[in-house]
Amino acid sequence: MDKCVFIHTNERQWLGALVAEYSLRRNSPDADKFDVRFIRTRDYPYLAAREGQTFLRGGTSRVWRMEDLQSFTPLRFMPPKLMNWQGRAVVIDPDVFAVGDIYELLDRDMAGAAVMGRHRSEKSEKEFQVATSVMLMDCARLKHWDAEKEFDQLFSSEKDYKEWIVLAYEDPANIGFLENCWNDFDHLDANTRLIHNTKRKTQPWKTGLPVDFTPANKFKNKPLLASANRLRAKVFGEYGLLGHYQEHPDRQQEQFFFGLLKECIESGCVSEDLVRDEIRQNHVRHDAFEVLDRTPNLAKRVV
Repeated sequence: MDKCVFIHTNERQWLGALVAEYSLRRNSPDADKFDVRFIRTRDYPYLAAREGQTFLRGGTSRVWRMEDLQSFTPLRFMPPKLMNWQGRAVVIDPDVFAVGDIYELLDRDMAGAAVMGRHRSEKSEKEFQVATSVMLMDCARLKHWDAEKEFDQLFSSEKDYKEWIVLAYEDPANIGFLENCWNDFDHLDANTRLIHNTKRKTQPWKTGLPVDFTPANKFKNKPLLASANRLRAKVFGEYGLLGHYQEHPDRQQEQFFFGLLKECIESGCVSEDLVRDEIRQNHVRHDAFEVLDRTPNLAKRVV
């Protein structure tokens, strides 16, 4: 099939990825016209080979950890190769869920662009940055992408992760921009097509769990705070003293995720045993079944 949606993920976000897959099929009348495939960190040993090594991110050194919540992000550049440089692909994070019809995105006019994503920031100085957590790709025009090679270049300081991940190394002539509704950051309304629970600390299925991600480096120009943060990580561990996931401020987003999960369980796409195992591993909030019990059914899909 010449159209495919890829969900890249690690084991910590596996339940989210399964719910994302279900949402894509549920909310598209044209679900028979595209594939959905997973790209999992466990299948790419070159990632694990770098465990504990330092790489360049935002001009500073960071330590690569496979257990980090977002260790899947380097894989978002894999789809063109996986499609054998043919057809159209969309890649999404495992915390992105379809509210509308993904086929509309797969089939849209790219207006000459090779890759499209929404603006990452509204700030004028960051206008060029692409939020690559959702990308539409014309695979034949991205033969220069080599995810493994570019990942390795982070560790030799030839490339900076922060620049790579926003397509700063891509020819601007190749880039087009999507409407925000195709990657709606923690915002859900009648216009939303893909909802992205991008604020990691409030992801609805993680509430109450210990934080297991490395926060963005906000101390680059504050050496004393940067030193204190490094000391914290050294003494208490990478995620020590970082607190717990918080409740999402928008209850309808929690209800949307758990409404999808309820349907997944009812349809057999996800088993209760899998959810219990994810809870046991601290990948999913411990009161997930209580939340499911109080979650109203979603409105019927439009077909």
